[in-house]
Amino acid sequence: MVGMIPLAIPDLNGNEARYLQECVQSTFVSSVGAFVDRFEGLVAEAAGCAGAVAVSSGTAALHAALTAVGVGRDDLVIMPSYTFIATANAVAQCGATPWLMDVEPVGWGIDPEMTQQALSQECERVDGVLRRRACGRRVAAVLPVQPLGNPCRMEAVTAVARGFELPVISDAAAALGATRHGKPVGELGADLTCFSFNGNKTVTCGGGGAVAGQDAELLARVKHLTTTARVGPGYDHDVVGFNYRMTNLQAAVGCAQMERLAQLVGAKRAIHARYVAAFADISPELRPFAQASGSEGAWWFSGIMLEGDTQRLARLRDDLRAAGVDARPFWKPMHLQTPYLDAPRSAMAVSDAIWQGVLPLPSSTGLRAQQQQQVIDALLQAL
Repeated sequence: MVGMIPLAIPDLNGNEARYLQECVQSTFVSSVGAFVDRFEGLVAEAAGCAGAVAVSSGTAALHAALTAVGVGRDDLVIMPSYTFIATANAVAQCGATPWLMDVEPVGWGIDPEMTQQALSQECERVDGVLRRRACGRRVAAVLPVQPLGNPCRMEAVTAVARGFELPVISDAAAALGATRHGKPVGELGADLTCFSFNGNKTVTCGGGGAVAGQDAELLARVKHLTTTARVGPGYDHDVVGFNYRMTNLQAAVGCAQMERLAQLVGAKRAIHARYVAAFADISPELRPFAQASGSEGAWWFSGIMLEGDTQRLARLRDDLRAAGVDARPFWKPMHLQTPYLDAPRSAMAVSDAIWQGVLPLPSSTGLRAQQQQQVIDALLQAL
């Protein structure tokens, strides 16, 4: 429909065009260049990390980070079921299997208490290696997600992981600019923190990702793995590596975006606040998206949770689209996805409820107040 209010489109009103032109004129348009170096520094600083490695996608970031901490074939990686499928796919790319946990009803982060219980009751150490009794597989890592760019209860998650001597890789795809208890998302205890810069993210490079962290040696391993594991000036490679490098062209766009990070995240938070004000007291069965207490999210997407069923949700999406408001299905939990039907899992009451009632609403940083009011009015009328 012409004039449809989109869910999320990039805001490219800074120095993007100028930096792209500089990049083209320099002829450094591939995986080496000043913009890549600058972008890595800007991401590290914003994340509260000692360094960062720019890569080709958020999925590549997760895969490289998991590989760097030793996740391999036949391992298990504990992760939430309610997330975008890239989280699980990165685990599968390592030859490992997701061990799926339910999420918390507020904030949708992995449930730390459920994770603690699963590790305590279902695992044992065999010759010093933590294994799940039912299958004998090694438990290799914990992979929490910061859903919608909003930090989960990372202090509880990392405490559980450290208690079992497990590395933590944080999927913070859209969480750059978010904080928890005043700390940026890269300072929340994960060994490595991964970001995405896809076209619909608050900060975009058109495509791309990054791995950030505090440990220089671990970051060097990520860099080595993502640059084909090349050793020295010749064509010698010491392990299986990946061509996951971000281009200088992508980084040029990213640098311009990072200059306005506070502005972009501020716009997202303002959009969320207006939706909360509009929908907070409408009905007990309708709730605006919420975040974990103590978190100041980046609010990549805002929206509502509606109690009911998927058919009711589908009808509501149709009504919104007829009114000129883009409305689409959102993430389907991993335990319902064909590739992961056989993955071990906890009970999934919360993830199932989210899937049946989640409705993201237009959240572009450039969304005007008049457009947002149109979204609000259309939703209230459809209800």
